[in-house]
Amino acid sequence: MNRYEGRRVLITGGGSGIGQATVHRILSEGGRVHTVDVNEAGLKITAERAAAEGHADRLTTAVLDISDEAAVKTGTAWAVATLGGLDVLVNAAGILRSSHTHETTLESWNQIIAVNLTGTFLVIREAIPALLEGDKPAVVNFSSTSATFAHPYMSAYAATKGGIQSMTHALAAEYSKQGLRFVSVAPGSIESGMTTGNGPGLPEDTDWSLFAKLAPALGQGFAGPQTVAGVVAMLGSEDGAFITGTEIRIDGGTHY
Repeated sequence: MNRYEGRRVLITGGGSGIGQATVHRILSEGGRVHTVDVNEAGLKITAERAAAEGHADRLTTAVLDISDEAAVKTGTAWAVATLGGLDVLVNAAGILRSSHTHETTLESWNQIIAVNLTGTFLVIREAIPALLEGDKPAVVNFSSTSATFAHPYMSAYAATKGGIQSMTHALAAEYSKQGLRFVSVAPGSIESGMTTGNGPGLPEDTDWSLFAKLAPALGQGFAGPQTVAGVVAMLGSEDGAFITGTEIRIDGGTHY
């Protein structure tokens, strides 16, 4: 499929996980991609794979902290100039921190809010003017199943994802008459840098019985990030042209 031939796409969080998988999926469908991340080493890996697959001429990368307003203003403008416009924005960047809520510091709370919620807002705000001039423009935001289902020890993270989900609905209404779509995906039970290794940073005394309802019904265990990347690619393409102001849950039936 070449659904993205000639389309210009900005993807945040392209240095790892689902963001990285989305970069490669859209490149494979002919898109021109600019991706940003705070992880310079991860961006290098993304670029190396793109080169190995013959897509190096359609990918540019830059280090960017989406929680830094000045950096987002400069970085988004540079992305638009590099791409020659903007048709699709994918806000995949985010962090996950876990702790007992009564032990969560204000510093940690503010960091999660700043990256996940404020960062998503900042990139959207700076990208909207270019998107309104784009071809069949769309924004795909990243919520999470934690926005609507109980994920213990993750109250701050869940708050940001619920905020993104609500913001997506508001934006869809605000810009619908101008032809700009806003949708969100709500992944769950997906392997990524957030969910493997020390990603979630769960407390040492975690009560694992609280996670009894968080096992996917389909298959065995978590799915790979490409599972979400395929849905994101659909939503940003002409195949998703009649989808806006909603979220799509991708969790293998974890939450019926």
